[in-house]
Amino acid sequence: MKESGGRQPTYHSMTELRADVISCVKCARLVKYRTTLPVRAAFSDQRYWRRPVSGFGDEGARIVIVGLAPAAHGGNRTGRVFTGDASAKFLMRSLHDAGLANKPSSLSADDGLALVDCYMTAAVKCVPPGDRPTPKEFLNCSAYLNAELGILSKVEAIVALGSLAFGAVLRWAASKGAEVSGLKFRHGLACHFEGLPAIYACYHPSPRNTCTGKLTRRMMTGLFRKVIKDRNATS
Repeated sequence: MKESGGRQPTYHSMTELRADVISCVKCARLVKYRTTLPVRAAFSDQRYWRRPVSGFGDEGARIVIVGLAPAAHGGNRTGRVFTGDASAKFLMRSLHDAGLANKPSSLSADDGLALVDCYMTAAVKCVPPGDRPTPKEFLNCSAYLNAELGILSKVEAIVALGSLAFGAVLRWAASKGAEVSGLKFRHGLACHFEGLPAIYACYHPSPRNTCTGKLTRRMMTGLFRKVIKDRNATS
């Protein structure tokens, strides 16, 4: 790693980036929350990860999934993004149905899960109180997301889960010169910019969306299949 222009670091590998991510203490509020969050009774026999959570998946992927942040008793417990919580359960079934994962579950960091042509990460690497990162916390983590997207050189599509993750991805696109003003989150929206991966908007697979029927497996799997079809059509 080296400083680029005296400002943001430049990473030459995902291993180098992950080392910086998991040791990050930039945001005092997030550090305090993730390290003091009470253990859920169902996991009282487990040791929580309680550190920032880096991305996971196929480093040669054409498709990247960007969520908001690790879940309090999911990624913050297991140490892997979208692992061990209800959102992960819903997401992984859809990824498996679409052929992007070797199994329909994501339970622990050592469960044998492998993603196929797919990489998943979060806009903010630490669990935030109330699932609401502050603008400063988004900004602090943007260097990590930007670095991930830079290292993943074969990416052709980014699927943003939820409006906040969508906003973070649009800010990345704007930093690359894309005109994003006026774009508003809508499930199924596909945004195309010259020289950049296509950006798709998807409802987040949180229980508040999946238990109410706002997001169904058919909707999510259908969107992933559309992304794959679009990528294959342009390859």
